[in-house]
Amino acid sequence: MTFQIAGRCERTGRFGVAISTRPLAVGARCPYFAPGQGVVVSMASTDPRLGPLGTSLLRLGFSASKVLADLAGSDPYIEHRQLCVIDRDGNAVARTGAHNKVWSGASVDRNVVAMGNNLTSERTVSVMFDLWNRTHGEALEDRLMAALEAGRDAGGQNGGQQSAALIVYGSEVNAYVDLRVDLHAEPIGELRRVFDVFRPLIPYYYIRPSADPAELGREVDWLARQSGA
Repeated sequence: MTFQIAGRCERTGRFGVAISTRPLAVGARCPYFAPGQGVVVSMASTDPRLGPLGTSLLRLGFSASKVLADLAGSDPYIEHRQLCVIDRDGNAVARTGAHNKVWSGASVDRNVVAMGNNLTSERTVSVMFDLWNRTHGEALEDRLMAALEAGRDAGGQNGGQQSAALIVYGSEVNAYVDLRVDLHAEPIGELRRVFDVFRPLIPYYYIRPSADPAELGREVDWLARQSGA
């Protein structure tokens, strides 16, 4: 009972996932990243071991279709899973096992996969996919967050949601954005609240590991410099 949108930004090369489900802590079990190389999402009766296997293959330069085929071939319970992969060239693929509950499926195009299982209807996926296509040129994290909200508003999943996550990686090993709501009555709304507060500080936290602390300063000082105050 999960829905998500995974995307690659052609301009920056970043990969990201926005995801929500009824079980707790979805951000810890479903999205997996090979920074600069691609993303794997494992859902439904997810096997978290498939994520690290898939990202290892992406780091070796395997295409999205090859990674998906190898993951499917390694898993005796693949028909209970739902998987997607996007590689460094933007090739995107998805697989929905035969034992997933209605409605389950995916919309796939270059640089994007919107998918879900045990949804209230196909519209949860289609509106996420359509919103992605209408927001070309906007920041990846903004597109993903808005698409997840659209999926919720279209009905989300059967039973409602309790956890959500928004995760984006560039080429560095540290995440560009990594925000998670592990238990909340309205997790996507809470994720939006946290994201709106965090958004102005995204560049600050991303560059901080390699910056001179004395020059970078505290968050409040950095924000003041950006605004010219």
